[in-house]
Amino acid sequence: MDFGNGDPVPGTRSVDPNDKKKFVFDKGFDLKYFRIAKDKGVSGSSLEVVDLPPRSGRLYFPAKGNVAYQKDTTWGGSFSVWVNTDPNKLLKTPFSDPVLITQKGLNNGSIWAHFNDAKPRALQAGTYPSIPDGQEPVPEDDPKAPLTRLKDVGFKEGEWHHIVLTWDRFNTAKKNGIHTLYVDSKKIGELQDFDVAMEWDMERTRVYFAVNFIGLLDELAVFSRPLTVDEVGLLHKNPGVLASLKKR
Repeated sequence: MDFGNGDPVPGTRSVDPNDKKKFVFDKGFDLKYFRIAKDKGVSGSSLEVVDLPPRSGRLYFPAKGNVAYQKDTTWGGSFSVWVNTDPNKLLKTPFSDPVLITQKGLNNGSIWAHFNDAKPRALQAGTYPSIPDGQEPVPEDDPKAPLTRLKDVGFKEGEWHHIVLTWDRFNTAKKNGIHTLYVDSKKIGELQDFDVAMEWDMERTRVYFAVNFIGLLDELAVFSRPLTVDEVGLLHKNPGVLASLKKR
């Protein structure tokens, strides 16, 4: 993300060294773990993650101003990202999220795509609604889990792959929500007719990326509406097209 509302440089969230139940949010990022890889991207330069930062560190941008969230009315959106990794060889943790939009956690009011803990790994995209404190979310292996899955991901180091997740009709209080996962412009799956409400405090909600990820990540973008099939295809065919956009 070369531009957006707020600080153009991502921050880092880490576990508080004095209280493991809390987090600290620091400006910038540690160049020992994250760096800009010049001319290594799918278009121009890219983010390169060479190792996992301490205290579960993860990069983020604020969701406020970058995610078109509407608390009291229906809303939708999309994210698009390119990844270059081998999820079965390079990743060191059970789960790794190229993109995660949330306030509290993965399974509590969140929109995400991640590589799971299967062998071989699957790519999963989910839109989990907010739930009351103390209530357990639907496990990811439950058929009723609000996610879409691409099994046996064959990504290899040195290859670029394009991931897009679109969503619509959230916060309607009706079972008409929808999300759609695309990989390399192909529609992998679609979840339809479910009730999903995000009860977010936008001051505390963030767009996390490259979470527990090792490899290259490029052209991260968040959109204020669901992309069409043709638009997904355009982004895949012309990965550098977003570079011409300007902050307005």
